[in-house]
Amino acid sequence: MKKMWVTLFLVCIMLLAACSSGNDSDSTSGEASNNENDNVSENDNEEVNDEENNEENEAVEEGEAGAITVWAWDPNFNIKAMDLAKEAYASENPDLEININEFAQDDIIQKLNTSLSSGTTSGLPNIVLIEDYRAQSFLQAYPGSFYPLTGSFEVDDFADYKISPTSLDGENYALPFDTGVTGLFVRTDYLEEAGYSIDDLQDIDWNEYIEIGKEVKEATGNQMLTLDPNDLGIIRLMIQTSGSWYVEEDGTTPDLANNEALHVAFEIYKELLDEDLARVVSDWSQFLAGFNSGDVASVPTGNWITASVKAEESQSGNWAVAPLPTLPGVEGSVNASNLGGSSWYVLDIEGKEDAADFLAKTFGSNVDLYQDFITEIGAMGTYLPASEGDAYQVEDEFFGGQTILADFAEWYEEIPQVNYGLHTYAIEDVLVEAMQNYLNGQEVDQVLEDAQQNAEAQVN
Repeated sequence: MKKMWVTLFLVCIMLLAACSSGNDSDSTSGEASNNENDNVSENDNEEVNDEENNEENEAVEEGEAGAITVWAWDPNFNIKAMDLAKEAYASENPDLEININEFAQDDIIQKLNTSLSSGTTSGLPNIVLIEDYRAQSFLQAYPGSFYPLTGSFEVDDFADYKISPTSLDGENYALPFDTGVTGLFVRTDYLEEAGYSIDDLQDIDWNEYIEIGKEVKEATGNQMLTLDPNDLGIIRLMIQTSGSWYVEEDGTTPDLANNEALHVAFEIYKELLDEDLARVVSDWSQFLAGFNSGDVASVPTGNWITASVKAEESQSGNWAVAPLPTLPGVEGSVNASNLGGSSWYVLDIEGKEDAADFLAKTFGSNVDLYQDFITEIGAMGTYLPASEGDAYQVEDEFFGGQTILADFAEWYEEIPQVNYGLHTYAIEDVLVEAMQNYLNGQEVDQVLEDAQQNAEAQVN
């Protein structure tokens, strides 16, 4: 009997110890997830967040009624826009739970490629944001993975240039979102010192821009713009004005050696440097400092730079925005282009109908929502009916009372539609090297011929 009681006592002690160990582990895990800044590494937090997101996504995929998951990047822009859309949709379907998860864009790309290439849909979201430059690489690499949205929204209600990158084989696979419509942001006080006004920058080409830049530099001592030799965004916006891109219409074959628009864009780039009109920078902070400090007279780029220009309040009233210059001598080049932009895609998994309905009734048709995008986060969409709203007609005193949003909305209707294809970034890496060779003295025909061969080897 004594042995039996001793044995029972020891068993109880062991059970209590095991329970105590499990509780300690749960408590530690809870503190880690609720106090991310208290002695928890960034990697630990990412693991916790990934586990929570995967659990949510798996629950949706396994058939949890009335719930969808969204992946996007940038909490102050894309995530905020999705939050506003979620609020707007609540009146349409208050029973649909919408879980919005933030990841870095590179992480989204990696997660999608890993899952889709392995053929598993476990943990995938219902809705995902994809940059327009990358869209075709996903649509063509993973056929059947994305749910067609054809017919769920009026295609003609969106800027034409957004449709080609987001479509494949006659099907629309995305709800277009933000625009990278470009403009020529310019210091009007510098122009005046050189004897020009904003009217002199309407409907010009890059040669005329260079001539004006020479006189501005002579009058003010300021260069005209910044250039980063490792970032050829300005080449993109130049060639799209003529409906050209780095690839042929098939979206896969590099088109560099015989690309007239690219040839002219390279020459313009070099002339800007040769004439000392460009201040060379090497990163984003130097790019911002160029115009915020007053060192350069203009910024040719996407509308998304507006908030950064306005960040230097002391310059209020000294800025305006003109249409982008055209490529001289290139047939069909217009005073409008694009740099950046992304769209919403639906994965072909359970919950796809709910996800498509949510997008159609928010980003696809809600004019008031697009006014909120403007007023609350400064985000311009490409939904044409929204441009008639009051938010687009506001006179911006920073830009001398110009209705810049209405102007951008007018310009994005003129942006040529191009097929960005599968290899924008891979080919641009080749072109960065080609540009360096050109600036170092090689002939433009030769560097683009070499780039053609290198690009073909890279993508095949």
